[in-house]
Amino acid sequence: MPQQSRYSDSDFEALMDKVILTLEENEASRDLQLMVLGNVITHILNTQVPAANRKAMAEQFASVLQKSVN
Repeated sequence: MPQQSRYSDSDFEALMDKVILTLEENEASRDLQLMVLGNVITHILNTQVPAANRKAMAEQFASVLQKSVN
């Protein structure tokens, strides 16, 4: 059964479109895009997740990411 998101599809899509548009407007290469997005994720984990939970959340994120590309 798919997981229900607490965010609306329109809110999610609007924010994702803005992020993608910014990367495209700056003509960032694939490697640069991945580096920037990785650093954004690290920043979010380090500033918004308690230290005791960071490793588990990073592992969960990585697991979901791996599943999404298979």
